[in-house]
Order: sequence, then C-alpha cells, then structure tokens
Amino acid sequence: MFKIIIAVLAITVVMLIALAGVDAMTTDIVEPNDSNSYVMEGETNIQATISGEVARPGTYLLEEGATLSDLIASAGGTNGNADSRAYDISFVLETKMSFYIAPLFDIGDVCATEPIPKVNINAATKSELDEGVSAFSSSVAEAIVSYRNDNGLFRRIEELKDVKGIGTATFEKCKDFVTLRD
Repeated sequence: MFKIIIAVLAITVVMLIALAGVDAMTTDIVEPNDSNSYVMEGETNIQATISGEVARPGTYLLEEGATLSDLIASAGGTNGNADSRAYDISFVLETKMSFYIAPLFDIGDVCATEPIPKVNINAATKSELDEGVSAFSSSVAEAIVSYRNDNGLFRRIEELKDVKGIGTATFEKCKDFVTLRD
C-alpha cells in the first residue's frame, strides 16, 4: 500500500512539472483579469477596447496602424445586429481608444422587424438632432452642429463625448440612436 502511495505522488509531481513546462511555452495569448479581454503579446503597441455587437467584446492589443476593421476581426467579427452605419472600418486606431458597435434592432425586442430610428450626426440639422434623439437637448443639438462645423465630420460616435454638454451619461443614452452616415 505504501508503494502505491509513493508511486501516485511521484506521478503527480512529474505531471505538475510537465504541465508547468507546457504552460510556460504557451505565452502567446494573455488573458487579463477581465474575462472578456483578450490580448496578443509580441510586436503590438495599440491597445483598443470594443463593445456592443461583436462576438467577443474586450480589450485588444494590435499592431500600430491597425484599423477598426482589424479590431473587429480580433473581436471575432460583428454579429447580425450590428449597424454598419454607426462605425467606419477604415478608422485608424490610436492607443487607449474605445469603440461601441451599435445595434440595428432593439436588443430588448426579440420580435423587432423595424430598425431603431436613428439620426445621422454628420448630416442632421439642429432641429433633427433635437427631435430625433431624446437624449439631446436643444443646446446639445446646437453644440453638435457647432462642433461638426469647427472640427469636421465625426469619424466615430465616441467623438460625441468631445462635444460640450455630452458626458458619459448622455453618450450612454444616445449611442444606439445615432449613425455616422445614412
């Protein structure tokens, strides 16, 4: 009986050593504490976060010069409910950026047949913004038009946070109701 216990312990020690060696060799993929974040080690230097209508929302490290298309591919692609009018796949990433892929249909309505009514932030007038998006007051709608005139067209919906009067709370309320193009 004593010999069996010694043999089992010896096998356990050998297996632990073998598994530790295998674990040390597989360092290509690192999973940070956030279970929804996946990053690749190596020659990467752009960190970007993606959420919304993608297969695997999270934070990814990509090569410099990567585009939103590369980030979406790293996240497993968009799902069938992604509104392609709300993002620009050619957008070149900068580190620490975050992107939200808005839904086309209301997520809470499983039988939705009509897309969510949305307003194009790059073309809408002040009154269209004010009336079309309940999260926008008249002054915020005016600030959006002014920002667009001063800085050019919006390249991503997250740029709305740069507009005076739009903070995180307002952005969270409006992000599903705006697009970058018709």
